[in-house]
Amino acid sequence: MTKIGLLSDTHNYLNPRIIEFFKNCDEIWHAGDIGNISIADELAKLKPLKAVYGNIDGQDVRMVYSKELRFICEDVDVWITHIGGYPGKYNSEIKNRIITNPPKLFICGHSHILKVIYDKKLKLLHINPGAAGKYGLHNVITAIRFVIDRERIKDLEIIELEK
Repeated sequence: MTKIGLLSDTHNYLNPRIIEFFKNCDEIWHAGDIGNISIADELAKLKPLKAVYGNIDGQDVRMVYSKELRFICEDVDVWITHIGGYPGKYNSEIKNRIITNPPKLFICGHSHILKVIYDKKLKLLHINPGAAGKYGLHNVITAIRFVIDRERIKDLEIIELEK
């Protein structure tokens, strides 16, 4: 069983309440637009960090993190990218690949809109944790934690904070 803390779009800001929310997690995953490498370093000091860079991230972040990350957690095939879209509207850059080889869990950020959608056609769970930073059109800071237990994704919890 692996407890995951998931966030995106920190844009150079890491809310202390999110750090507290992730306290009992085993890993932290960041779906891009980290802002600068010091945010990633701070997260990596808390727990093992898996992250991708987003469209606003500079070379400091891009030199350490890739655009996409695909890996197995427990028995779950996970794909993380920053700009990925969502079921029925996947980004054109990944659409053919996700259709021909769908993961069980597809995570992206970018929209600043928290979404958890099961794609019945591709039989995958899509999660966008919304935006954990202050920058952007969102009104609420959000992050997610959940559990992967062998092949099951369960116990999803959301934190909402004032911006």
